[in-house]
Amino acid sequence: MRALPHVLAAPKDGAAISMLCLRPERNKRRFVDEITLTRENGIPGERWKDQPWLRTQDGAPHPGIQVSILQHRVLDLVWRDRENTVHPGDTFIADMDLSEANLPVGQFLEIGEAVLKVSEVFNDGCVKWKARYGSEAKDWITMPGHPELRLRGVLCSIERDGIIREGDILRKIDPL
Repeated sequence: MRALPHVLAAPKDGAAISMLCLRPERNKRRFVDEITLTRENGIPGERWKDQPWLRTQDGAPHPGIQVSILQHRVLDLVWRDRENTVHPGDTFIADMDLSEANLPVGQFLEIGEAVLKVSEVFNDGCVKWKARYGSEAKDWITMPGHPELRLRGVLCSIERDGIIREGDILRKIDPL
């Protein structure tokens, strides 16, 4: 809780991205310098298209979970044992305020050549988050007043195909 003011003081816009991560299989991570984002297939090399954790009513992979962004300050708080604990698996990390107040549902984000849209799907930190980073880290995300801060990160759909690269700047933009 003492770290919350530091987390909330993150920049509101214009954050460089880092730790680009592919999840080819469950509990597998591969860090890369660039990632291709596509509306139709999500991220080639990822499991979203074939093994999504959320589907639409017609059984298709939910587009709102194609990309996951985690705030750098939160990652630093919870991922302490980087040698023995797996990375959370977010597509990339950004030192940016991911709260609903700063990034409301439907907000467009430009990064590299791609455009994302903030999803209505809430990232509440799965059982794996609790197992990896502890029950306090899980409880911190969901305690009263915290869900709207999106401490576990924000989920997005891909609205414009493109390539993103380590160091690209994440920016809020007007709707396409």
